[in-house]
Amino acid sequence: MEDILIYIILFVAALFAGLIDSIAGGGGLIALPALLSVGVPPQVALGTNKFQSMFGVFTAARHYRHSGLVRFREEKFGFIMTFIGAGIGALVVQQVDPKILGYIIPLFLLFIALYTIFTPSLGKHQTNSKISKETFFLIFGSVLGFYDGFFGPGVGAFWAMAFMSLLGYEIRKATAHTKVMNLSSNIISVIVFSIGGSIMFLYGIVMAAGQIIGAHLGAKLAVKKGIAIIRPLYIVIVFATIARLLYTQFF
Repeated sequence: MEDILIYIILFVAALFAGLIDSIAGGGGLIALPALLSVGVPPQVALGTNKFQSMFGVFTAARHYRHSGLVRFREEKFGFIMTFIGAGIGALVVQQVDPKILGYIIPLFLLFIALYTIFTPSLGKHQTNSKISKETFFLIFGSVLGFYDGFFGPGVGAFWAMAFMSLLGYEIRKATAHTKVMNLSSNIISVIVFSIGGSIMFLYGIVMAAGQIIGAHLGAKLAVKKGIAIIRPLYIVIVFATIARLLYTQFF
């Protein structure tokens, strides 16, 4: 009976995490505490979280592709650069304490939140690109891929901001492309965590089912409502991530 209750808690948490993450990122704010609350050790919780979220990210990316917001073939270079960056980050994090980033990242996220709030036109319409796609992915695929593999919180916000401000994407398109890059870094992270034995696959599979349902609903809602739902939820998630990071560092 106790096991069934745990499965229900994890399934429901993953469903809501998938729904939120497919729209604005930040699903880990729900899924990770849920895993920790049922007694999963921190390192294993991180690995299991990456495993279950991979299914939600794939579901969301697939839905955005079918909606015409992203073409996988055109994002191969970005996918590869992000994969490489995340792989290096996942290896480095095993040798270096990432705690210092917990103090720095909230400042960057605060800037993103304030910039989004005071620039209401950001992501509203497609605008001209400021740099080439190749240069963009060479820089951000490497840097944000590394960051996601090394630390991770808020990476979706960084990707979305980069897509909107530098490639001129409207917010739905930016969200769609963010999911593709998230998928790349998730895959390599899951491989690394699997090798290290840091994934509880039974819990992960239960949560994956919730993620798939939630991500499908969330992506569908994002495509339908667009900026009206993505922008406010995006800002809330950024502030929630800041709060979580600060709480983790100081309490």
